[in-house]
Parts: sequence; C-alpha cells; structure tokens
Amino acid sequence: MIAIGGALVVACALAVAVVMTPSVAAQSPPRPTNLVFILTDNQGAWTLGCYGNEDIRTPHIDRLAAEGILFTRALSSNPVCSPTRATFLTGLVPSQHGVHSFLDPKYMMGPEAYNTLDEFMSLGEVLRDAGYVCGLSGKWHLGANLTPSEGFSFWITKPDGSTREFYEQDVIEDGRLRREKGYTTDLWTRRGIEFIEQNRDRPFFLFLAYNGPYSLGNLMLHQARNRHAEYYSDKLFPSFPRDAMHPWQFHNKQFHNSLTAMRRVAAETSGVDDGVGEVMAALKRLKLDERTLVVYAADQGWMGGQNGLWGMGDHTRPIGAHELMMQIPLIFRQPVRIPAGKTSDLLVSNYDFLPTALAHLGLADRMPQKPRSPGRDFSRVLRGESLQWNNEVFYEMETCRAIRTDRWKYVARHPSGPHELYDMQSDPRERFNVYGQARSEEIRVKLEKRLTEFFDQYAEAQYDIWNGGRSKAKRLTGE
Repeated sequence: MIAIGGALVVACALAVAVVMTPSVAAQSPPRPTNLVFILTDNQGAWTLGCYGNEDIRTPHIDRLAAEGILFTRALSSNPVCSPTRATFLTGLVPSQHGVHSFLDPKYMMGPEAYNTLDEFMSLGEVLRDAGYVCGLSGKWHLGANLTPSEGFSFWITKPDGSTREFYEQDVIEDGRLRREKGYTTDLWTRRGIEFIEQNRDRPFFLFLAYNGPYSLGNLMLHQARNRHAEYYSDKLFPSFPRDAMHPWQFHNKQFHNSLTAMRRVAAETSGVDDGVGEVMAALKRLKLDERTLVVYAADQGWMGGQNGLWGMGDHTRPIGAHELMMQIPLIFRQPVRIPAGKTSDLLVSNYDFLPTALAHLGLADRMPQKPRSPGRDFSRVLRGESLQWNNEVFYEMETCRAIRTDRWKYVARHPSGPHELYDMQSDPRERFNVYGQARSEEIRVKLEKRLTEFFDQYAEAQYDIWNGGRSKAKRLTGE
C-alpha cells in the first residue's frame, strides 16, 4: 500500500506540473530581442543591388532588404569613419562627441591611446546594463584598440583605421597583436558567428564592423584576391560614371575612370555580401531568426565617379557635402515584427539609429540623456505604422555644415564659404548651385536660420569648431 500511495503522490505531482507549466510559461517575460548590427566601411548605397546597382552582385544583402525594410534616404551626419561610428553608437553628432575626423593612429595604439567615447554612455554599455552580452568583430577606430571597452566583452579588431589590404594583415585578438594570413573579411564573419553560437541562449549584441569594401587607398590599384575576382575581371561597370575630374578633387585622383579600381570595389563589396549570407544562415540554423533584429548600414557614403568625384567629403577641398558622400544603405530585418518587402523614403540620419534601435528592443527608457541626442525614434515605421516626421537632417565635417530637407540642401563653410544651395527635386545630381541667386534668397535665409538653430541647440562648446572648439582628431582644415 505504501508503494501504491507513493506512486499516486508522484502521479498527482506530475499532473499538477503538467497543468501548471503552461501558466508559468505564460507568465515568464519574453526573451529580449538580440541585435546584430552590420556596419561596412566607405560604402555608397548605390553600389548595392537592392538600391538599383546592376553591376555588383549582392544577393544576400538584397534578400535582407526583401525580408525587411529599406530606407531610401538615409544619410550620415559626417563623411568619415571615426565620427560616423561614434555617432551610430552614441546618437551624438561630431560637435557633441568631439570626433570630427578620422582618428590618428597614435590614439589607437601606444602610450597616447585612449577611448574617445569614454565620457559617454554608448550602445554597448546600454545593452550590457540591460543584461546583454556584447561582442565586437571588425573595425573599431575609436581609440584604445587593444582594450575592450564600451560594454564589449568579446573583442577582435584591427590595430588601425585605414585598410592597406585584406590579406596578411595585423589584427588584435585576446589582447594581443597577431598576423592574419587569410582574408580579413572572412575572419570578421567567422568570429561574429562564433560569438553568436557561444551566446545563443542569452540576449546578445553583435557589432559586426567590416572594414570592407573600403574603396580607397592604393589597394584600389591592385586586383582583388577573393573568390569574386575572376568574375569581375572583364566587367565594364556602366554604373560607375565616367566624367571629367571635378576641380575640387584633392585626393584619389589616380582612381578616376580606372577599371581596376571599379573591379576591386565590386569584388570587396561581394565579399562583404558573402559574410552577410553566412550570418543570416547561422541565425536560421540556430533558430534565432525571429528573435534577432539585424541592421545593415555603412559608416558613410561614397562616390565612384559621379560628378567627377571619387571618395568622400574629406577627399575634396573645400570639404565636400555631396549627397552620395552622405547617402548610406540602411536596412532593418526581423521576421514577424518587421513586415517584409517594405521601403521608406523618410529622411533619416545615423544619429537617429540609437533611439530607434533601443525603442525596437523595448529599451527606449534607457536612451542616454546627457548630452541630449538630436536623434529621433522611427521604430514605428519598422512595424509598418505611420509616423509624423520632419524630413530634415544635418551634417558637419569640421568647418563645413549642411542641412538637407525634402526639397533643398544648403551647405555652409565657416567662415567665408564657398556656400552651396541645391534644389534636390529639379537637380538631384547637384549640378547647379543656386546660392546667391535672387529667386532662391528667401529659402537660403530660412535654411541658414534652421542650420544655426540646430547647432546652437546641440553643439557642446568644447567641441564646437565653428565657435572655437576643438576636435579629438587631427584637423584637416585650418585650426
């Protein structure tokens, strides 16, 4: 009888467990959404298939866009890598975070190395404090590269910011400098996937920061060595305009109308695309697809011959603010939560990324408040909802500042110009500068006032170059 009674007790206990389990599960909070932020280096949106390029193969990035939402008018607030990466992570513009240009190597390695974001609360720190494990695989270029910082515990990066080549390069891993013999684009992908696999059972943030396609430097004079080189070896690339060199071109003159450079850009772009495909396959294999927000973006735009220009704003004199130096790819994808096959033509900036990502992750209340970001939350658009939105974004590169609205772009250079004003509806290629014309004077005055108001509201005095402030990076224009 005791045995029978014991069996009955066990059976009853099991029955209670079966009845209670669904209720307990229903009361358990949902697991937080993971974040994979894929950021490329020097990539114009126009180089991708999903943005209309028919010459460069990017099937995985195109599929990412087809399964999520693509922003057609996303612009960076600066045309150089260190400032834009700082902006993505902090939601602040250069006159707030102080990184106005690319960071000198001495601040990345050696006795003068320091973390330029140390005074701010950044994305990795916010997510770490919310219970995420955070990993960096790829380019940092924000200082003190040997030491994990800003909430990241997993850390593999480059010792420098520029890219001389993609093979036989130095990397930092486990706190030590070593030589990577293989293709570094594949290395960042491989380590990123390892991080995902190691943390599949907890909330994670992967910052997969490719230093490709890069599209600059003497590597543009050499043929690619990756798996796409042969395919592109005889292509002519009509998507790259052949034009007379712009008189403002200061650097990169050797790449103009060069098929070797065009083919190298294409091969490295497709190399990054391979990595995106592998990451997406890993998320699917690990059944993390619906629990992971994937964002694809570039640090800044890039020009490959349009208007006779090659490169970004720091490669012209005066400093440039052309649309394609600013336009970046921006794609958000999370099955179920983000409807597939959508596009948005809102004018958004990389300073809008942080508040939007945190809101989508359910962490809007953790958005840093000091200094106050100019960033705006467009997370409702990700869910397919309507949103009241002011279509204007702001840009600055040292002594050059700009405002872009639905129709107009105004570019001001401190203290004495040259200034520019373009009607972006009738002149999207920015061929006809109407600054100083009587018929456009009223709109110039309004845009100048709005540009001044924005920076008066947000610029921090110590980093406000227009008003005697300093830069944490070496100045490209006069002190």
